[in-house]
Amino acid sequence: MALRDIVKDPNPTLRKICRPVEIFDDKLGRLLDDMKETMIKADGVGLAGPQVGILRRVAVVMVDDFYIEFVNPVIVKTKGSQIGPEACLSVPNKSGNVKRPFRVTVDYQDRHGKEMSVTAEGFIARAFCHEIDHLDGKLYYDFIEEK
Repeated sequence: MALRDIVKDPNPTLRKICRPVEIFDDKLGRLLDDMKETMIKADGVGLAGPQVGILRRVAVVMVDDFYIEFVNPVIVKTKGSQIGPEACLSVPNKSGNVKRPFRVTVDYQDRHGKEMSVTAEGFIARAFCHEIDHLDGKLYYDFIEEK
């Protein structure tokens, strides 16, 4: 595993839409491992492909003992709403309150291409939405409720 440099705003890479992953191989596995290590070292709870300069639909999320790797994630269902603080490893020293769904269901593939689905609530649902937004070229501050 290796640490990757985290891309910082206003780098235009953060505003690009990511392409789907089509090849599930050792290179993808190394990328996901590197992203996890980089996220942990930076004291983050999530990291998406564009944040390490990779324009592919990959993200990792870790909250407490919960860890997940998303490949080609799509939010397929939402319920309720919540407003809470968000920050981002790519936007240092800033934060803001963002409205997100309280519950989300995400369909995705694992590192081997197996189709999966996960439902989460609260802070984990917020983290899922935040990272998936990165894959669509969006940053949390695009959605800040209070300016």
